[in-house]
Amino acid sequence: MRSRSSTIRTHRAVTTLAALLAGALALSACGGSDDDKKTGGGESSSAAGTGSGVTLPKLDGASLEVAAVWTGGEQKNFKQVLAEFEKRTGAKVTFVPAQDPIINFLGSKIAGGQPPDVALLPQPGAIKQAVDKTWAKPLGPEAQAQLAKNYAQGWQDIGKVGGRQYGAYYKAANKSLIWYNAKAFENAGAKEPATWQELLTTAQAVYDSGVTPFSVGGADGWTLTDWFENIYLSQAGPEKYDQLAQHKIKWTDPSVKEALTTLAQIWGKKDYVAGGAKGALQTEFPASVTQTFTGGDQPKAAMVYEGDFAQVNIGETKAKVGTDAKVFPFPAVGSAAPVVSGGDAAVVLKDSKAAQALVTFLASADAATIQAKLGGYLSPNKNVPNSAYPNDVQRTIAKALIDSGDDFRFDMSDQAPQAFGGTPGKGEWKALQDFLKNPSDVAGAQAQLEKDAAAAYGNGG
Repeated sequence: MRSRSSTIRTHRAVTTLAALLAGALALSACGGSDDDKKTGGGESSSAAGTGSGVTLPKLDGASLEVAAVWTGGEQKNFKQVLAEFEKRTGAKVTFVPAQDPIINFLGSKIAGGQPPDVALLPQPGAIKQAVDKTWAKPLGPEAQAQLAKNYAQGWQDIGKVGGRQYGAYYKAANKSLIWYNAKAFENAGAKEPATWQELLTTAQAVYDSGVTPFSVGGADGWTLTDWFENIYLSQAGPEKYDQLAQHKIKWTDPSVKEALTTLAQIWGKKDYVAGGAKGALQTEFPASVTQTFTGGDQPKAAMVYEGDFAQVNIGETKAKVGTDAKVFPFPAVGSAAPVVSGGDAAVVLKDSKAAQALVTFLASADAATIQAKLGGYLSPNKNVPNSAYPNDVQRTIAKALIDSGDDFRFDMSDQAPQAFGGTPGKGEWKALQDFLKNPSDVAGAQAQLEKDAAAAYGNGG
């Protein structure tokens, strides 16, 4: 855990980061939608080739498999990055769609003798598990050199286990954003809120106009953990956040009770969630976004909480980011607005010259710049030009992340053992789905969370 001085510094950085976002996101994102910029994908490949900042070996005849849980637009855009790697090296790369939890997916592949060469792991806890199971291989000097050149120390450290570098964070997320249907807000006379109380006032105004305030992708338990984490970080503060993330305090702690009680002010409010709790629990994350930006003047909801990556799903509708689909930072519940980050790290499972070269490429500014231009993506790589991002909203989010340096808080559930923080139908995901179903049972939710956490962490708090 960080020292108290670091915690105070982080709290200040979080406040500054939220203020920067609030000011810049209030401006119209006149850069257009991601779709408007997708023609830039080919340009990014050639631009990266001419201004290359990474040296790759010739790998003619080599074949690689890379696994990730990405689907839809994310998968499509990542394949353009892999195509550039193929072009530069002569290697052939196959994308393998994985299922959550990816550790279980990889376990079955390894048991069958067919592990992918590289996997993108969405949790630090999953990286540790892959190392503990001796699946993951340490990154070579070329990949480490790219990390040292392009990443803040904090992002390098999250990819380490036992002091050795195993992960290269290719993708980041700002998970402290609420996207909203601009027309629904306009019709309701609603304003962008800066505090939790203002969010409740805004929700009531939207409800009074005849539109359900919130869309919640409750079928995917991870979206529910993100709701909780933002409230908890802002309300309890960074020091408590770190303690709960490491299970140094119990989930029966009064601070957890306060956060869940606050969360119930939305989840437990009749008709505030599209489809009610039952409907939300049947709604997967992509649909929770698209149903907010379809339906004309009568969308299924006016707001949807999730990270910057929601832009990919907005891009599947006719809504334009910055005009039809706008965004504001997750409101301050306590003294400062929260900023929670997530990310996906490239990890080598079959050590080879080709696998190490692919991770080296993914750790370079060249690779990240290609995907940045395609939209719906955020990189922790500080040498990706801010101009690569396709609209003002994305440029602001990216700049804020880079400017925060080492001072950010990583998604709490992603830091937990996968059995607690990253498995569908189990642990925190399941406990919060049950809480969404019955938000009045705060004590019951706390007891279940603590029981599951103690089992997964192997301690009693």
